[in-house]
Amino acid sequence: MSLRSPRADLVALALLVGLGGVFALFFVLPFAGLVQRAASDGRVLDLAGSREVRAALVLSLWTGAVSTALAVVFGTPVAYWLARTNVRGRSILEALVDLPIVLPPTVAGVALLTAFGARGLVGEPLEALTGFRFTFTTAAVVLAQVLVAAPFYVRAARAGFAGVDAQLERVAYTLGASRVETFVRITLPQARPALLAGVVLCWARAMGELGATLIFAGSLEGRTRTMPLAILDAFERTSLGLSGAVSMSLILLVVALAVLVVFRLATAPEVTAR
Repeated sequence: MSLRSPRADLVALALLVGLGGVFALFFVLPFAGLVQRAASDGRVLDLAGSREVRAALVLSLWTGAVSTALAVVFGTPVAYWLARTNVRGRSILEALVDLPIVLPPTVAGVALLTAFGARGLVGEPLEALTGFRFTFTTAAVVLAQVLVAAPFYVRAARAGFAGVDAQLERVAYTLGASRVETFVRITLPQARPALLAGVVLCWARAMGELGATLIFAGSLEGRTRTMPLAILDAFERTSLGLSGAVSMSLILLVVALAVLVVFRLATAPEVTAR
């Protein structure tokens, strides 16, 4: 039996600290760069209140909220069914639900065009019947966000429901509770942290969606130009430029940080005072 060398332990600790420090620094530096640029460029704060930035921010916030709400309403039953069923082929269904997570956003945008575009599988007959066209509308933004963001909620919700002891539900049934009552009073509270995490992930992905939205909805100010599209557009316009891009990036950073803090507070375990 050989004893470990204190020097070897010291080298291992130094290596661990060094690698961890480089990794942490890599993630801190980009955000520090945004803050430093905002502090040194007087136009950054001025542009934060411009009409273009306000329009993009409002559009991003409400389309992101609508997309997340749709994901919760339609994704919760799917997540619960995937967590509780053992039907043959479930793994294939789960793969289909998770597919947009690994799918390039541009491919998602093209897929939306083939389904809901003017000559799409659904879009063409819908336009013929109602005269409504999805492309280059705010509805197209919501569809793009739901497609790429909803799987994040379903994935988290599925894990949350799978972690709930099914025996608790069976006990509730034997005591006379209906399936709906059991789901609302037993299952949902037990899965609450995972559901909240799914909501945050879904909303964050919807807010950051770019590729699918650009291809399917375009970049029309006040209608389809969300914050990511406005940031991209800023590099091509002299009125905003890099200062405008930094301004909008900083706004999204603050919004995302605020949401994460609220989420942490909402899911933090309660501390019982003695």
